Amino acid sequence: MRRIVLDTSVLLMSISRRTDYHAIWQAFQNGEFELCVTTDILNEYAEKLEEKFRPEVGAYTMKALENSFEVIHVHKYYFWNLITVDPDDNKFVDCAIAANAGFICTEDKHFTVLKRFPSHL
Repeated sequence: MRRIVLDTSVLLMSISRRTDYHAIWQAFQNGEFELCVTTDILNEYAEKLEEKFRPEVGAYTMKALENSFEVIHVHKYYFWNLITVDPDDNKFVDCAIAANAGFICTEDKHFTVLKRFPSHL
């Protein structure tokens, strides 16, 4: 099964049925991929969901993530620090590397720096 990491902004966009990104949330709910997360990623998801949505939407989303067999909880043992422009984004890169994920889904241009590195990292 494919393993992916979702940037927080992509997760937030995918929840709304009004966006083209909703297909990502539907695919997750249908078990089409494994979502790789760390504790700091889950904390950021919860924080941003609380800021952007009604409380029940955030609670439903976090409960779905907590109860899904398709969520892989990753423990990072090394911090690569590949993104220097916005170091907070490194949590997604580190998670993807530790989980051997095939994709990081993001709209953030800071991640383009990763094109300089071999894809097998």
